[in-house]
Amino acid sequence: MSETFPALLIRDKDNAKAELTELSRSDLPDLPVLVRVDYSSLNYKDGLAVSGKGRIARRFPMVPGIDIAGTVIESDADAFKPGDKVIANGHGMSETAWGAYSAFQRVKPEWLMPQPEQFTQKQAMAIGTAGYTAALCVNQLLAWGTVSVDEGSVLVTGAAGGVGSYAVALLSSLGFSVTASTGRPETHAYLRQLGASNFIDRKELSEAGKPIQAERWSGAVDSVGSTTLANVLAQTVYGGAVTACGLAGGADLPATVIPHILRSVALIGVDSVMAPLKRREAAWRLLQAQLTPEQIDLATEGEVGLAELPEAAEAILAGRIRGRMVVKVA
Repeated sequence: MSETFPALLIRDKDNAKAELTELSRSDLPDLPVLVRVDYSSLNYKDGLAVSGKGRIARRFPMVPGIDIAGTVIESDADAFKPGDKVIANGHGMSETAWGAYSAFQRVKPEWLMPQPEQFTQKQAMAIGTAGYTAALCVNQLLAWGTVSVDEGSVLVTGAAGGVGSYAVALLSSLGFSVTASTGRPETHAYLRQLGASNFIDRKELSEAGKPIQAERWSGAVDSVGSTTLANVLAQTVYGGAVTACGLAGGADLPATVIPHILRSVALIGVDSVMAPLKRREAAWRLLQAQLTPEQIDLATEGEVGLAELPEAAEAILAGRIRGRMVVKVA
């Protein structure tokens, strides 16, 4: 391993924007598994961390990046050996633990999973936390038991984003009629290729509505939150379910209990950061079973290196990135 290697580093809370720097092995955390980080990805959360606008990091200095696809170089853990291809998502990386935007990183073995056999490293990161979160949401809808392909349309909000893109692809592959909510009409052709059959402008869901409204959706995957989520709940059919996994529109929820007690609508929170291993494995099984290479390519807008990440972080926060951006690290 070279004496130094590139990384993005957030130095302190007063200088919260990540900067390109050089690290050495001695700078890395004292953890059991050394991984060469071959690829990562750019998620909305990463954009907040790299730009310093979201104050994601809670310890300093901090290497951001919540997704790793890499190769084990050294390991003191029985579960992994040098040469193993591995992935990691979440587990506090970027917040309390150093993350992916470093050519080498030390991690805990319990954060790692073997790279899914059906995907290359680049494909695994084109999916990344966004696709993995979408799969967690879809599995929760399926597990609820009352959301089926015969019960009308399923809604995906923030459909042109990373989570939304993969939620559309997965749900359509499973046979659902998918309505995509987006404020970017220019993405309709892209979303139709992923499997969306209907569209709704996000403005229809972002303005305050009645506590209970006409029934429209048998289920939904929401990454927006706030008024959008309140309206989605108010429009969900009797016995339906909505999975909530994001807050791009705000962390508030200006809703009432009426949809829940009059229509038995379920609101299911989905966390990808600390999800237990069994749920992670189930999510990646769903991704392997339902995604095609063509869908992954379609959902991937491009690839950047560490030096380009600060500019790309601003772009994803401004809504200028469609789908997924892969990061070539090592």
